[in-house]
Amino acid sequence: MLSHSLRSLLPVCLLLPLAAASLFAQATGRLTGTVSMQETGGPLHGANVLLIELGRSALSDRDGSYSFNRVPPGTYHVIAHLDSLFHEAAKVVEIAPNGSATADFSLSLTSQKYEITVTAAGKEQTTFESFSDVTSYDAYDLTYTPSVSLGEALDQKVGTGIAKRSFGPGSSRPIIRGFDGDRVLIMEDGIRTGTLSSQSGDHGEVMNPAQLERLEIVKGPATLLYSGNAIGGTVNAISRHHELHRHRHDGLRGYVSGSAGTTNALAGGSAGFEYGVGKWMIWGSGAGVRSGDYTAPQQGEIFNSRAHNSNGGGGFGWFGDKAYFSFDAKADRGGYGVPFANVFHSHSHEHEGEEEEEHEEEGEDHDHEEELERVALDTRRQSYRVNWGLNRLGSVIDNFEMKISYVDWRHDEIEYLADGDSEVATSFNNDQLIYRGVFEQAKRGILSGQFGVWGVSRDYSAAGEEALSPPVDQNGLAFFALEELELERVKFQFGGRVETQRYHPAFGARGSEHEHEGEEEDHEEEEDHEDEAVPDAVQRTFTGGSAAAGVHADLWRGGAFVANYAHSYRAPSLEELYNYGPHIGNLAFEVGVPSLESERGNGVDASLRHAEGRLQGELNLFYYDFRNFIFPFATGEERDGLRVIQYTQRDARFTGAEANLNVGLHRDLWLNLGADFVDAQDTELNTPLPRIPPLRGKIGFDYNRGGFRVAPELIVANQQQQTFTGETRTPGYAVVNLKASYTYARQHVAHQFSANVFNAGDRLYRNHSSFIKDLAPEIGRGVRFTYMVRFF
Repeated sequence: MLSHSLRSLLPVCLLLPLAAASLFAQATGRLTGTVSMQETGGPLHGANVLLIELGRSALSDRDGSYSFNRVPPGTYHVIAHLDSLFHEAAKVVEIAPNGSATADFSLSLTSQKYEITVTAAGKEQTTFESFSDVTSYDAYDLTYTPSVSLGEALDQKVGTGIAKRSFGPGSSRPIIRGFDGDRVLIMEDGIRTGTLSSQSGDHGEVMNPAQLERLEIVKGPATLLYSGNAIGGTVNAISRHHELHRHRHDGLRGYVSGSAGTTNALAGGSAGFEYGVGKWMIWGSGAGVRSGDYTAPQQGEIFNSRAHNSNGGGGFGWFGDKAYFSFDAKADRGGYGVPFANVFHSHSHEHEGEEEEEHEEEGEDHDHEEELERVALDTRRQSYRVNWGLNRLGSVIDNFEMKISYVDWRHDEIEYLADGDSEVATSFNNDQLIYRGVFEQAKRGILSGQFGVWGVSRDYSAAGEEALSPPVDQNGLAFFALEELELERVKFQFGGRVETQRYHPAFGARGSEHEHEGEEEDHEEEEDHEDEAVPDAVQRTFTGGSAAAGVHADLWRGGAFVANYAHSYRAPSLEELYNYGPHIGNLAFEVGVPSLESERGNGVDASLRHAEGRLQGELNLFYYDFRNFIFPFATGEERDGLRVIQYTQRDARFTGAEANLNVGLHRDLWLNLGADFVDAQDTELNTPLPRIPPLRGKIGFDYNRGGFRVAPELIVANQQQQTFTGETRTPGYAVVNLKASYTYARQHVAHQFSANVFNAGDRLYRNHSSFIKDLAPEIGRGVRFTYMVRFF
């Protein structure tokens, strides 16, 4: 299947660039300037200067100078920044035909920064100018929350609409605006990671946040660029500097960091580098992190909540003036415990024990099953990627880029017995070949944009106790476009995506393994389920389109209003179609439905933003209405000691708000306020949907002077009484955290020492979106320390 996809991919890769053609020449101008450090007055080498409207960037030389040639006439916003820890400086310049302009910048250390995103529009721009709602965390932000999983790193980000789903720390994954699973896309450097974290509550990502250059979360129409399924949002983990600022640089750039923490015995370290000489660059990185069982207030140690992961990788690339290519290879290895999974496994096997007793009474010999002590997951990922592209193609098409990625994912669910033995209960294999080609149009007058093609070939299989579906080959193909019209104070954006997904199960009847096991069960058990029909795992093909339109209007200096409309099309996931059997990871006996239809939705979100002077803030409102929304409906029955859920389609709606306000009380002191809320309902039965986060709020202060930073915050959450069938009410809580750091920076190096005191009051609280919230409260009081040195 993959070899066939490779053959079909080659014509796409080779022929797409031929569509780029040059038509007419245009009179252009030039922009020059310098970048210096405010604290020392010296030049800054390697600072990145960004032309927002064109998405072009340049690095400053050793004397701090930079230049842009061939700049079309017009008015441009220009931003200069360096390695995340410096305050970005912004200016507006006017470029005349055959003319030149100068913009000099002085950067300083501060906690209040412009946020840059490369995910929202596929090029560098500020989050303020983006049509989408974007939350961005740089390497320095991530040092405060060293963790073993992506969900833990994004925990308690109040005001962003981001929450945490978990079955223990190692499997934590982001929830965005109440959406989970297949509706939240996790990417690494613009390509999906190829894992199975969306499939189950106890499946996670093997990703070390301490290695990342930036972590971006995008909601809104830009998701059309990456996936029709990403209704909730897209999380893009940017691994290194060159993936953030796409241009070559000479010399060495990199980092070394180490972390340690209490309450879960966390320890980890990471290092990475990029080295450029002439048109060539090489890079590499490696990291490892582990944590023990964490301690919760009033409950003590949460057994089997330990986790670890390690990885390493590298690559090389050639970057010419008009063409480039690069190759990357990476290996990830991880493992984590699944707290209380042994309890649920025991419940699901109780009926088997009763049957064995009956057989023993009849004189049959059976070995007594050893007591199950704990369950853990062992994960492995190998990924290979080729990027290549063409630059400055002409006046119609400016750039073309093709990304090709192959991911080999394996994970085993291991059962450890009380006598010290262990066995692999279930093994999962997931191979994916993904490609994505994008044409970036040259800006002509008020029009700019991009269009492209995306495809995936996936081979999925599982064997063992929780092999709930047959092996499935999945193939997808999509074409997409995103265009912008920019007037003096108003911008318009519109886009679309047409996508086809094909599922090819390996055999016709689902659950045949479970039926075979059932032949050994007693006649009474067979009678209990003799009327239950297991539908065939038939081949399915889904084709549909998504579309979006938006407006971005400048209201006053530093203020803007943004509104977006999106029509979404989502094909059912593999699990929703074909799963059948007991699934401890979701605490359910799952029944997929091969006849599910596509899911369609209409959404509106509006944003009011201000980013000027001593007042910065954003208010987001959103409303999504769905037809044929797919969710796990609790039938009220039980099988194998687990509640039976059947994937069902109903009309549903999501509505909510996110707010952030930062007020400068003094030159060095800021007040930070935040809140978010989401309400999700099955509109046919007027009942809540599962694991929806509660209303949350935040109040904090941020003091920054001379490289010292202190930032206390209070996080509060309301009780969650809007519960799905089988869910319990979650009490409200209040948690106090304290962040502190010292940063020492010079022209080519920066040191940061940071500490994070979390849950300072040692309060007992529970996460409503956790599968095991009634058994495992969140972590108690502790502190984490991190040292990081970055050179540039």
